[in-house]
Amino acid sequence: MACGRRMPAPVCLIENDENGKLRVKKEARDILDGINEPVVVVSVVGLYRTGKSYLMNRLAGQQSGFALGNTIESKTKGIWMWCVPHPKKKGHTLVLLDTEGLGDVEKGDEKHDTWIFCLAVLLSSTLVYNSLGVIDNMALEKLHYVTELTENIRVKAEVSQDEDGSTDFMSVFPSFVWAVRDFTLQLIKEDKPITSDEYLESALELKPGYSRQIDRYNLPRRCLRNFFAVRKCFVFPRPASTQNMRRMEELTKKELDSEFLEQANTFCCYIYNNAEPKTVNGGRTITGTALGNLADVYVEAIRSGKVPCLENAVVSLAKIQNVCAVEQAMKFYMNEMLSIAQLPMHLEELSDIHKIAEKKAIEVFITTSFNDIDQIYQKELMGKILEEYQDMCQQNYQASLIQCEEVLREVFDKLEKSISDGSYLKPGGYGEYRDTLTQLTNDYREKTLSQITVVPNLCAVVIFM
Repeated sequence: MACGRRMPAPVCLIENDENGKLRVKKEARDILDGINEPVVVVSVVGLYRTGKSYLMNRLAGQQSGFALGNTIESKTKGIWMWCVPHPKKKGHTLVLLDTEGLGDVEKGDEKHDTWIFCLAVLLSSTLVYNSLGVIDNMALEKLHYVTELTENIRVKAEVSQDEDGSTDFMSVFPSFVWAVRDFTLQLIKEDKPITSDEYLESALELKPGYSRQIDRYNLPRRCLRNFFAVRKCFVFPRPASTQNMRRMEELTKKELDSEFLEQANTFCCYIYNNAEPKTVNGGRTITGTALGNLADVYVEAIRSGKVPCLENAVVSLAKIQNVCAVEQAMKFYMNEMLSIAQLPMHLEELSDIHKIAEKKAIEVFITTSFNDIDQIYQKELMGKILEEYQDMCQQNYQASLIQCEEVLREVFDKLEKSISDGSYLKPGGYGEYRDTLTQLTNDYREKTLSQITVVPNLCAVVIFM
């Protein structure tokens, strides 16, 4: 089914288990399994207590939903998900992922933050990075997670020593949006007004020269430029007074800064109109079901101490999706056959029902399959359908045989009794016997006209009963 019903509230997609390892929540997986239309996945990442969740609530068209919190503690834990019908793209579902705040000192596990950031990159089609203040060197150094992507994510299963492993990242990574909150500066450079996008690109300019200090300065900038082909920036003024910020979920539009509201609306419109459906290697658009399978594959790789690999993920995803597609198609075929075919019946009629059910089952498979380039799984489906059809033909034969034998006993019961009591052992009895046999044979053939089995040599059958 498509995402026909709106989720009333977000649910946790990825959490820590009792051993501190990431795992995918079944409730969220079940929701994604029910979405068979393309998904546009927008993730937000950033330092904790920077107001990430508010933007996601706005994208969901709600005042509240994702927990905002108003203390120094990080409110969101793990990755939370909210699936809503896309407000602009008909037949698409907007999947919003709100991630745990990065840099929370109480967690004491920096690698955990790295994996949360990596999963946001891997699962999303648009990645929103949320920060406070300005885009300066300190802000870019806090985004050090981007410099670790090549260590924690692989695009190809095997990369030769002379090949730059980061060259393919740009083609598979999401678009990048930097949301700068509580921005108080004027967008002016060299006495000329600039756009927020120009402000971002200016902050990402590389320093010329070679030194350890310059390399360190350029590293996060080079990564952002090399990994994310599409980059966008929004600057937001402070939405309200410090006192009112503590109750953001309760504030009306009149209580929020008008310029902030305008920027928030512009931000939402940009995401709605420009965030693309989620794709994987080869440009294949995925559904909610496939997104859930991807989350499983990536989290399982992390749990087992491996580096998530996009190429391997597509192979695993294809296997998972196609096995499921074969099962669904077979279930559809069997339901069609069992609901329409009433055994016993003419073999030609059974064949016609089979052909129609087979065609529909293949359509079901094609709709739900993924990357079955060599038609390996489709051929497997065809083989299973043939086996089931042959089995049903055999069942049809047996059912026909049983029914024909029942009709045979019913029709010729009178003749058998007449033979037993010697009714035909008289002058002219043989002629009477032949007439009765001919009549009963015609009755039998008329009653079994719809059957595929014809009992041969009826005379012999009857005489020797």
